[in-house]
Amino acid sequence: MIMEATRKKRFIAGASCPECQAMDSIMLFAENGVEVMECVECGHQQRQADAPAQKQAGAGQIIGVFTPE
Repeated sequence: MIMEATRKKRFIAGASCPECQAMDSIMLFAENGVEVMECVECGHQQRQADAPAQKQAGAGQIIGVFTPE
């Protein structure tokens, strides 16, 4: 439980959940070296490893990934 409390979370302004369509409810965090997107409204999660398969199927509307330094 300690790792979850110290996990750095970032909210993505203007992003909407692909599942429930809630605006400004998406947060990003790293879990075991994999970036995870989670909706705080419905709990929908999408992992970085899931993205290529979804893009290939034509799903998702991600324009780009912002990585602050």
